[in-house]
Parts: sequence; structure tokens; C-alpha cells
Amino acid sequence: MSSSRLPGFYTMKMAERLRRVAEMLEVHSDELSGLGLSATLPLANADAMIENAIGVLGLPVGVGLNFKVNGEDVLVPMAVEEPSVIAAVSLAAKITRQGGGFTADADEPIMIGQVQITDLADPAKARDAILREKDSILAAANALHPAMKSRGGGAKDLEVRTIELRDRQGSGTETQIIVHLLVNTQEAMGANLINTMCEGVAPLLERLSGGRVRLRILSNLADHRLARASCRVPFEALGDFGFSGAEVAHGIAEASRFADADPYRACTHNKGVMNGVDAVALATGNDWRAIEAGAHAYCARNGRYEPLTRWWVENGALHGRCELPLQVGTVGGAVKANPLVPVLLRMMGNPNARKLAGIMAAVGLAQNLAALRALGTVGIQKGHMALHARNLAVSAGAKGTAVEEVARALIAAGEIKLHRAQEILAKLVARPEVT
Repeated sequence: MSSSRLPGFYTMKMAERLRRVAEMLEVHSDELSGLGLSATLPLANADAMIENAIGVLGLPVGVGLNFKVNGEDVLVPMAVEEPSVIAAVSLAAKITRQGGGFTADADEPIMIGQVQITDLADPAKARDAILREKDSILAAANALHPAMKSRGGGAKDLEVRTIELRDRQGSGTETQIIVHLLVNTQEAMGANLINTMCEGVAPLLERLSGGRVRLRILSNLADHRLARASCRVPFEALGDFGFSGAEVAHGIAEASRFADADPYRACTHNKGVMNGVDAVALATGNDWRAIEAGAHAYCARNGRYEPLTRWWVENGALHGRCELPLQVGTVGGAVKANPLVPVLLRMMGNPNARKLAGIMAAVGLAQNLAALRALGTVGIQKGHMALHARNLAVSAGAKGTAVEEVARALIAAGEIKLHRAQEILAKLVARPEVT
């Protein structure tokens, strides 16, 4: 793909947008035709995916533009219902291009499977016995997924932790052992294969420890599977709204320090990061709930809740960095079940799991930049409420050109509410030229 820059993309009709994307990807427009359908997940697939299925709920799917990650342009599919998210992240990505775009990387896809062992007569002895037989335990785990092992993945290492829990009577403590299987899941998120491995090695761990195995399941705190992104934005790329670039940069850095000092602010700061990360996760068939849980747990790893990003000023530029655990896959699960997901992955250039994680970290950093830039200048509501006005116009029943007319009238009136949109639309429909 030559460039992720598509000037005027938002002004095009949806069919024209699909045609332009097909041209950039050098594919026939028919290959993207599913994106133009109102129901892309067949009911039969939905019924097979979950219990008690009664239908399919749609979400808007858009494209994050202007991204350059590790020197490559990429179109980023995003599924999200919140107004301004895609517009904001595309603007932030455009700004970062003046500093070379984003640099991103991700660790090997190592996930953690936990096996809990209780009722131990001698926890220290049990721990030593398990560690002595580490190779046998890993071999038993890999025997359950030989194909994964042959491709270079599978169980790679083992850790043993001891934890203290309040005992059943509540009068003392009990020492338990938690065995961590460290599994390379390759292109998969890996939940199912890890759970299978944990259950498979449980009898062996019971024999070695003399205890009783309880829980056998993956951990969503995937802190062996981190993704990182960074950027450098020259001052001259940041100036706007009557503020100099230096003023905007220092304002963003100040907001970053606020988030680092205060968990109430850090929580909202991180929600902005996850606006972008979750939208890409949804569009690529990944488990956004697992990603959310892991990200917020990672924020508390040092004993206090911290921000996922850092911004600082250095040598005439704003610098930003994002780091978070990203347990994502490009095969299996919803990737196979939803026919739209492979199309959207192709739009991204069919990244492997590590490359996808790096792109997602860059999107999170861009989303955060957009929010902090707005907060530090005109405020977050100006752009957000303009898009909210369009949503209210549609909710009131406006169609075609009437949507923009109603939205403009709402903004001019300074009363962006549904009843006001209905009143404005009622006056418009009385005019014969409005349809």
C-alpha cells in the first residue's frame, strides 16, 4: 500500500470509500463487498458462536487513516459506536507523521496458564519437586498440542509461586502453590490451548506435590506479552486553536504528569487509550474484555494505578510512549466464525499477531494524543458534540442532507438534545425541497 493518507475520505459516500480502499489495497471491490452489508455475520454463524442466540447486533466499522508504523503505512479498521474516536485518532496519526510516525514492537506471544495447588503438607518440598520435574511437565503439556510444538510454539517454561491465603477457619493462613505454564501461542490468542494444557498436567502436579489441584486456567494478566509504541512530534506539528506548538506540547506533558499522580485521572486517561485499542480488537475478532482486564491489572503492577502512556518534552519536540499487555491472535475463534474479520485483517496487510499488537499499541498512543491535545486546548467537547449532534439528527429521523442541516442547527442553537432535533426536523420537513 502506497499511503494511508486519504484526504477528504470522510466526505465521500460509503460506496466511494469502499472503492477507494479497494484501489489502495489493489483488490477487486467485490472482495470488500461484505463491508457494505448491514448484517455481515450470518445468523447461522451467530447461533453456533453463542448460546440462546436471537440475532446479530451491528456496530459501525470505520478506518483509522494516516498511520505510519515502523515506516509502513497501514489502514486500521476500527469497530466503535462512540462519536469522534476515529476522526480524532486519524488526526493524531496525521500529526505524528511529521515526526516520522510511530515506532512499535511486541514481545513473543507468551501466555500464562495457572494451576492452583492446595492442601500441601510441605509447600517448600512440593515446590522443589515440581521444579525438578520441569522438563517432564512441559513435555506432558506439549503432548496435548504436538502440532503447536512442531511449529515452534507450545509450553516453553514453568514458574512456581507461593501465596498466602486466609485459611478456611479465618484464624490463620494457608500456603498454596501456583504453577505458571509459559506457553508460546504463536498466531493465536491461546485461551483454549492453555486451558487444555493446564488441565492435562494437573494429575502429574498433584502426584509431585502431594496436594490437591483446584483452578486450572489461563491468566489474562499477560505481562510476558507486552506491546509498545512510541512517537516524536515536533512542536510545529502541534500548534492550533490559537496555541503555539510548544504550549500544546507542554500542556500534554502536564496532563501526563497529572495522570501519573492521580488514579482518578489515570483511569479516564487510560479509557481514552483503550478507546482505540478496543475498537481494533473488535474489528479483528479479538477478545477486548481480556485485553481490558489485562491492561488495567498491568496498570496496578507497582502497587498503585498508573497510566498506560507517558508524554514528555525534550529537544523541541513532544515524546510519547505506550506499553501494555496485548493478548491478540489472527487465527481461530471469532476470526474464523465472522466472515468480515478476514477482510478487515487483509485491509491491515494481514499482520501476524506480534505486528497486530504493535499496531494496536500505536493506535492507543494516537488516541491518547488526540484526547490530551483537545483537553489542553479547546476542550474535548467541541469535536465530540459536533458528531453527537449528527447522531441526534439521525435519531430524530433525519435522512440524507437533512442530517447535516439538523446537526448544524443544533450546534448553532447550543442545545444538542433530542427534543430540539425533533423540533428542527419538523420545520425542515415542512419545506418541500428537503427529503
